[in-house]
Amino acid sequence: MASLGHIAVGMVAARVYRRRQATRWTLFTSMVVWSFVSLLPDADVIGSRFGIGYSEPWGHRGATHSFVFSVVLGVAIGGLAGLLRLPATRTAITAIVVLCSHAVLDTLTDGGLGCALLWPFDDTRYFAPWTPIPVAPIGRAFFSSEGLRVALVESLLFAPALIAALWPSRR
Repeated sequence: MASLGHIAVGMVAARVYRRRQATRWTLFTSMVVWSFVSLLPDADVIGSRFGIGYSEPWGHRGATHSFVFSVVLGVAIGGLAGLLRLPATRTAITAIVVLCSHAVLDTLTDGGLGCALLWPFDDTRYFAPWTPIPVAPIGRAFFSSEGLRVALVESLLFAPALIAALWPSRR
């Protein structure tokens, strides 16, 4: 995935998280933070620099794309929320949903090896039965005609989420 979908999820999460809740963060700041959270599972691409193969448990779309990892990291983010005087439970639940959505969206792509959703209990990589999202070229290869095509497809697929996130709120 070209990450536009993940960013759209983060932006929508920011809108939902802020609903009926006083916060000292601007909507823009919240969108940046939640979009960053939604991209965290892809930190696994760093492993290739250290010799971790794509198909290994800690390779791309492996352990960091599992539901267990999402819950553990989401709970940790909720714990850190207390330091920022944010509601811990609300933050943890939002983080877990956003992190799990990353793996689910990646199973909807048409390339790669699938996602290790059930790691550490099962190393099987899963795809959804329907894969409408083209897989994006990784790294600098994204800045190519294929990367542009993927970005355009994702822009269309996630337009409703982006519109919902950016629609002016009623006072």
